[in-house]
Amino acid sequence: MDRWEQFCYNGSCSFRRFPRGGFYFYHNTGGTFMLEKIFHLKENHTDVKTELMAGVTTFMTMAYILAVNPSILSASGMDANAVLIATSLASFVGTALMALLANYPFALAPGMGLNAYFSYTVVLTMGYSWQLALMAVFVEGIIFIVLSLTNVREAIFNAIPMTLKSAVSVGIGLFVAFVGLQNAKLIVNSDSTLVTYQHFKGETFHSIGVGAILALVGVLITAILLVKKVKGGILYGILITWVLGILCELTGIYIPNPDAGMYSVIPTSFISFDFSALGKTFGQVFKTDFSGVGILNFFAVMFSFLFVDLFDTLGTLIGVASKADMLDEEGKLPNIKGALMADSIATCAGAVLGTSTTTTFVESASGVTEGGRTGLTSMTTGVLFLLAVVFSPLFLTIPSFATAPALIIVGFYMMGSALKIEFDDPAEGIPAFLTILAMPTAYSISEGIAIGVISWTLLNVITGKAKEKKISPLMYVLTVLFILKYVLL
Repeated sequence: MDRWEQFCYNGSCSFRRFPRGGFYFYHNTGGTFMLEKIFHLKENHTDVKTELMAGVTTFMTMAYILAVNPSILSASGMDANAVLIATSLASFVGTALMALLANYPFALAPGMGLNAYFSYTVVLTMGYSWQLALMAVFVEGIIFIVLSLTNVREAIFNAIPMTLKSAVSVGIGLFVAFVGLQNAKLIVNSDSTLVTYQHFKGETFHSIGVGAILALVGVLITAILLVKKVKGGILYGILITWVLGILCELTGIYIPNPDAGMYSVIPTSFISFDFSALGKTFGQVFKTDFSGVGILNFFAVMFSFLFVDLFDTLGTLIGVASKADMLDEEGKLPNIKGALMADSIATCAGAVLGTSTTTTFVESASGVTEGGRTGLTSMTTGVLFLLAVVFSPLFLTIPSFATAPALIIVGFYMMGSALKIEFDDPAEGIPAFLTILAMPTAYSISEGIAIGVISWTLLNVITGKAKEKKISPLMYVLTVLFILKYVLL
């Protein structure tokens, strides 16, 4: 071994040397080794390329939150630009922690539903300040950290029977697909039937109608790519649909209509380095004025955030982990404590930055579908959220009809968990069915879990199957709490 080889050699890292003009050039592959050491790629039967592609796909399906969250929270009086920056940073913090603490391909961002509750219920209906609402979110995060350290959240996860876990995965799939159909405006509101399909005619055809058609084309393109086993098919489907939208706008087929929520899909700017707006929300949580707010009222608000976030997170972890075959034979998720801690810390960080509850996103399933199996997927997504602070003008241009096909296809993939449900046993099948049914129709993952837990416990107790099913004491506690929730809240 010559002195150059002695200098470059590392027993735990591979090196390659290439002849260059009579000398040997050493190429250090230590970066790949480092990723393998941190994320255990081979152990999880994946590679760097797959993980990066999965992370980008997850980000693309979640990017809509960068536009939607500021729109919703600004209704409470918060500055939209500040919320956008806070959303990006909170998503980065939470997702990076998920990668480092749990090594799971799950991404985090301010949760849909929770942000609407923040603005429209706590602030606009109850009349509390948005600073107080942020304090409620912050306290919720602190409580979650304590619950995670004491294994309470892990115990709840493990107490839910495997049948319901499979049902949660299927229900989330339908929920995600329904969100995709709505984002594409393929399914719209109806006075007579609550929802109906899009009518491709009328004065909004060149905006809403064309967008809906492009979403359908995107589903077809994505499906073809997946049938052909093209790696990254879902991501390519998003990008191709976006390019088609740009071509349609350039040719006048697609006409932006902001009043209808249909915006230009052609980027007009790419970067922005103005971060001063964040000062309007950063740290405001600690300037909360509690005068005129009763302690019971505050805890009622905080508990609502706590309750919904707890079961939304558990539901998402169950559903996405089931899809990725990460649950063990007993239906437990190894290293779930790290995942729950990431979620808890991210909630606190988000409140300090200036956004509503940061939680694990169900759109993580899109990256899992692309083959993501480790924290490298989530770290990739997190870094893209960090870059979004600078490239926000570009990311905000991605139309919802381009990401909708990905959500619809993910719904298809998650339906596979239905094969694990014992429909031949009504005591198992009926609660599973109710869980699946409730998620898209109630538009809530946590409501689906609540209905599933209540029906599974009561049905098995009333029919004398409690001993046979070995119902854990915690399932009884959860059942009582869920019933009280419907009675009191």
